[in-house]
Amino acid sequence: MRRARAAERAHIEAPAASHDVAEPLPEGRTVRDERAAVPRHGTPGTTHARSRAVRVGRSALAVVSSTGLACVLLVLLGVLTWLGTLAQVELGLYAAQQRYFESFGLVHHAGPVPIPLPGGMLVLVLLAVNLIVGGLLRLRRGLATLGVLVAHVGILMLLAAGLVKTLCAREGHVTLHEGESAAHFESWQRWELAITEPIDGGRARELVVPEERFLQAREGAAARLRSAELPFEIEVERFLANCEPAPADAVAHVGSTVDGVFLREKPRDPTAERNLAGAHVTLVDRASGARRSGLVWAAERAPFVAEVGGRRFAIELRHERYPMPFTLTLDEFRKEDHPGTGMARSFESDVRVVEGAAARPVRISMNQPLRAGGLVVYQASWGPSNARPGEPLFSTFAVVSNPSDAWPLWSCVVIAAGLVFHFGRKLGRHVRAEARRA
Repeated sequence: MRRARAAERAHIEAPAASHDVAEPLPEGRTVRDERAAVPRHGTPGTTHARSRAVRVGRSALAVVSSTGLACVLLVLLGVLTWLGTLAQVELGLYAAQQRYFESFGLVHHAGPVPIPLPGGMLVLVLLAVNLIVGGLLRLRRGLATLGVLVAHVGILMLLAAGLVKTLCAREGHVTLHEGESAAHFESWQRWELAITEPIDGGRARELVVPEERFLQAREGAAARLRSAELPFEIEVERFLANCEPAPADAVAHVGSTVDGVFLREKPRDPTAERNLAGAHVTLVDRASGARRSGLVWAAERAPFVAEVGGRRFAIELRHERYPMPFTLTLDEFRKEDHPGTGMARSFESDVRVVEGAAARPVRISMNQPLRAGGLVVYQASWGPSNARPGEPLFSTFAVVSNPSDAWPLWSCVVIAAGLVFHFGRKLGRHVRAEARRA
């Protein structure tokens, strides 16, 4: 019986084994491989690589969205704030701000030891990514986490306000004596070259060249400025960030002289607004090739004037100017000193804001700025500091054009609303639980 069953199994299995035997094919015929129709999901090697990439991606996502990364970034922000504040003594406010807070990386020198650090811009970008991924995308959504989500949105609004201010804001100042008016404000540290041509009716046509066009001009590497509106080209042969005019025959000098005077370079002042820039410029007539050289200096009382092609032009180097949508007139400035000292206790200005045909009086003090036309005007300082009793004083206003000026306020409102909702809900649950126990 067992032998019969074994023979039957062998008889049945034999045809299956015969498929492994190759048979000759008739000429001109092809055979379709049935295995080719089976879909393949990849070889073991590619499958392993794909799964490994997925694991790496999940690990990276977990790190980017982790609370630990947020804590590290906040500590770095504190370190950068501390180092940047100390650096203001040596570098000045503007340079320290650019180096520590508006950069993606820097090298801080602790004595002779260089320490590479991420810049404030990079840290804030990473913090924003951490908030988006960990605080919005990966956070469980529901009524229990709604307040936390709202608070995270408010923090992101605060970061966005800082980014918009960094990229779009303009900051400057206006200095007025009593009775004076201004319809523009000037940058604290940026420069421009202004070419003015008088026209009929007491008006003037003005062409302005931003500092990026001539900032790197050096002896032997002049910056050439051209415009179709001018009959000449301008060669800026030497630009100095801080300098003063000096007679060429009195001291050994570097650079070109004009009428026996040259610009003597001085060390940069850490306070950017105290620097007085200057440059040696040459006007080259396009028609005749004639050259006319002159010196332009920020504190010069009169501009460099030249006549080219029968037209008269005035060239001056000044702080970059921005128009205001209104005219600001200083009516009265008041200063109150601490008793028995010359130190100012408070100071304020009464101004008139003229917009078209309408004028309104406004008082600007240290803690009460003017907000009008998208600008914020603060009471910044006064002078001269050594003025005698009865001597007229001037008032200096800091002016800021910032599209995101109100965003921090709204961000704080959103953050507060989210926190009140979150903790209020927890408090309500706790009160109800205690009531049930009682």
